[in-house]
Amino acid sequence: MIVILTKDVKGTGKAGEVVKVSDGFARNMLLPKGLAKEATEGNIRNLEKQKQIMAEKEAESRAAAEAAADRLGKVTVQIVTKSGEGGRLFGSITSKDIAGALQEQFGIEVDKKKIELDSPIKETGLKEVVVRLYPEVQAKMKVNVVTE
Repeated sequence: MIVILTKDVKGTGKAGEVVKVSDGFARNMLLPKGLAKEATEGNIRNLEKQKQIMAEKEAESRAAAEAAADRLGKVTVQIVTKSGEGGRLFGSITSKDIAGALQEQFGIEVDKKKIELDSPIKETGLKEVVVRLYPEVQAKMKVNVVTE
């Protein structure tokens, strides 16, 4: 029997795939538990429409991420903090601080988890930070840490 999987099934396939399984497996396991539906012409057409809609949404999201990456590449976020001798900070600048300053200064909202720091910034000066906005889309922005 040929079915369309509605959820991932270990050893059989992933959601959205059209697979051929034994009749008993389909009748006794997949169909009653809602893991699959029969591969009729109407269901296959609906699956194709859903895949097309998902591809359009993904392309739209990617374009928005690329536009945001261009915008982030042109900005320099300035963070004012206290420091001691030699430009060493009291505390450190984290991705949360950078995201907050970005929202406050430029109105750009970026999730702190998307800002990649190898380690927190502990010195004054200009640093380059990578922001991963979407798979395979990243931006490099500058963070200028200055003393009060």
